[in-house]
Amino acid sequence: MKIKYAELIDQTLYFPQEEFKYEDQQLYFHDIPLMDLVEKFGTPLKFSYLPKISQNIQRAKTWFKDAIKKNEYKNSYRYCYCTKSSHFSFVLEEALKNDISIETSSAFDMNIVKNLFETGKIDKTIEVVCNGFKTDDYLAKISDLINNGFENVIPVLDNYRELDKLTESIDTTFDIGIRIASEEEPKFEFYTSRLGIGYKDIIPYYSQKIAEHPNARLKMLHFFINTGIKDTAYYWNELFKCLRVYARLKKIAPEVDSLNIGGGFPIKNSLQFDYDYEYMANEIVYQIKKFCEEEGVEEPNIYTEFGSFTVGESAGNLYKIISQKRQNDREKWNMIDSSFMTTLPDSWAISKRFIMFPLNRWEDSYERVFLGGLTCDSDDYYNSEQHANAIYLPVFSDTKPLYIGFFNTGAYQESIAGFGGVHHCLLPQPKHILIQKAKNGKLQYEVFSEEQKPEDVLKLLGYK
Repeated sequence: MKIKYAELIDQTLYFPQEEFKYEDQQLYFHDIPLMDLVEKFGTPLKFSYLPKISQNIQRAKTWFKDAIKKNEYKNSYRYCYCTKSSHFSFVLEEALKNDISIETSSAFDMNIVKNLFETGKIDKTIEVVCNGFKTDDYLAKISDLINNGFENVIPVLDNYRELDKLTESIDTTFDIGIRIASEEEPKFEFYTSRLGIGYKDIIPYYSQKIAEHPNARLKMLHFFINTGIKDTAYYWNELFKCLRVYARLKKIAPEVDSLNIGGGFPIKNSLQFDYDYEYMANEIVYQIKKFCEEEGVEEPNIYTEFGSFTVGESAGNLYKIISQKRQNDREKWNMIDSSFMTTLPDSWAISKRFIMFPLNRWEDSYERVFLGGLTCDSDDYYNSEQHANAIYLPVFSDTKPLYIGFFNTGAYQESIAGFGGVHHCLLPQPKHILIQKAKNGKLQYEVFSEEQKPEDVLKLLGYK
């Protein structure tokens, strides 16, 4: 018996949800009428809904503020946005409306900080946490900011050499941090992170090189694991190892006052997503306070560095199904008018899942399909072999166009794919629009970039 796609969703998912609803024969995402968007701008299309960035920042700040109050925590919380998740100007400008710090990871990030200052988006009080392995260029740009009066730049030492180079080039007092080389989850191919300084080496290094340093002041201990903030034995074990180093440091270095626990809160990748953010924020604050009380040291200011959580849920990608290929009796391939390798590289590179829905035709019957991109690469697909759930869509029709959307695609995709560059099979980068909401609630649209033109690609390839 055939049933409608809408009935399938009703039977298998909790729907509607906070950000999704289906009304007037079209899907809405954050109250954006997506078929109206398609009719206005066409497909393929990338869109960024900027208010979601501020909303997620404020949510996290509230969770930690409430946890600090509940646990009578004696120090503060600071939200950092790690720019590597999305370097776009519209992302930084929206994020900076929320009294945050910036976390950088390369020399090129420092050019963004300089530009934000020169255009009046920030002043010299902005807090910049400088992470990553630091080349001479990166170190020189950090030094330039500090020498030019930026008051809150914190280079986090990744290795011993970095302090020596900073000492040579900075002519005033400056704060530093130290990154702990954390131990990775057992499933990783390596045991210890390549980033940072080993647990056992931090106290001797402080005593020998930092304690009597004429200008450098150790302010921050930095901790990060690749799996992010999860309620697992592995996460808590690594956090407690970090806290033991903090407590030992605090007893000989009273100037250390901040613990940076890195990232990152996960983002929603399915409608069955279940993560208790409020509980995790409270548990982190509670465990840090409890540990410090037992060790007899003052609890630190808590920093987090959220990238995907900040920007990931703000964006979506829209496509048209342009054809269906039937390769055998069982497999139907719905072909999109773009490429997953160009627009959603994480879907093939690391088998990342995104929320996917058709934008229209929910009243039609459905079928199981695979989704294929337009490149000639066999990896340019998205289907149930990579992901937990099979893909069902309204039945393909030559006379009734079908559109689909992938959601929460705002982090990393453009930088990994190479925004403005040459893509596989020269598939063009899609049009990208920005969406804001006016005070009266009306949506405002702005074209950030048009679809890539063939002549732009040929120029990059050296053709006259």
